[in-house]
Amino acid sequence: MLNPKEWGVLLTIVAVAAGAGAISAVAVWLMLRSGWQWAMDRPGARSLHAVAVPRTGGLGIMAGLVMAALWVTLTTGHWLWRETLCALVLCAVSLFDDRYGLPVSVRLAAHFTVAGAWVWLALGAGGAAAALPQGPQALLFLATMLAIVTMINFFNFMDGANGLAGGMAVIGHAALALAAWPADSGVAMLCAALAGAAAGFLVFNLPGRIFMGDGGSVPLGFLSGAAGVYGWHAGLWPLWFPLAVFAPFIVDAGVTLARRIVRREPFWRAHREHYYQRVVRMGASHLRVAAAEYALMLVCATAALCSLRKSAAAQGVIFATIALLLIFLMLVIDARWKRFAAQT
Repeated sequence: MLNPKEWGVLLTIVAVAAGAGAISAVAVWLMLRSGWQWAMDRPGARSLHAVAVPRTGGLGIMAGLVMAALWVTLTTGHWLWRETLCALVLCAVSLFDDRYGLPVSVRLAAHFTVAGAWVWLALGAGGAAAALPQGPQALLFLATMLAIVTMINFFNFMDGANGLAGGMAVIGHAALALAAWPADSGVAMLCAALAGAAAGFLVFNLPGRIFMGDGGSVPLGFLSGAAGVYGWHAGLWPLWFPLAVFAPFIVDAGVTLARRIVRREPFWRAHREHYYQRVVRMGASHLRVAAAEYALMLVCATAALCSLRKSAAAQGVIFATIALLLIFLMLVIDARWKRFAAQT
């Protein structure tokens, strides 16, 4: 049974999510209404759409996040400035890339710089690494920075079909918010704000009217990685928990990336080889693919949340079950893709 204080925190978290969602939706609606076209996603051989679509939806998501962060700071005293500032820097760099194009080396340099700055500020001298010897501290710093940069790019890789990355952000961050509450209301509010802002954008993205672009997918990937790492360092959840929550997208992006590296292909270039892209190319609609991915994300997130209160052995079984489910689905898609490719 919740006490009055816990009820008050829960209502604040819900209000933060709703407010971020409303601001995000209004911002995206205004962009569409005004016809503002800073950057357009034009169809090509490596895309899944047939008409040019604005890819400035990330600005709506960032608007929701910024206003939610200000509200949280003014009303609760929780400071989310590190995460918000880092996300805004990445959004600015990525918007420039969406419009003018940047070399891969420049983009990755920005990702590593911002991720490293956040790790130092959030987990540095006063963080969880302080008790470790100097050598392990450096290794932990590098591993954490690499994990966040990986999540940035995985999130970006998976932003290729209507509603996919937006739905991932809603379900994944909602799960993180539930796991963080009531132990850490600041993390819970940040994740709830992300889920709400993504939901506001999703209203227009699911029908294919606007895409988030790199200006949305890159900062969202950063925030997903940062929240997952921070929660682990703070003892809110075990290391495997955020991996299980985002497993459908991490596995799709990771396996596809590994295959392209093994085949010595230019893995940094856009392509249409992800599992979700293959399903669309085999004839499934964007809406059906999004619905299937949402169902899979909900299964993984629910299983991960339910396992938090169970023994280590039970958690291992649940994590292994999630892994086996994803392996089975990949094998099914691989088999159907081989038959489809042989017929075309």
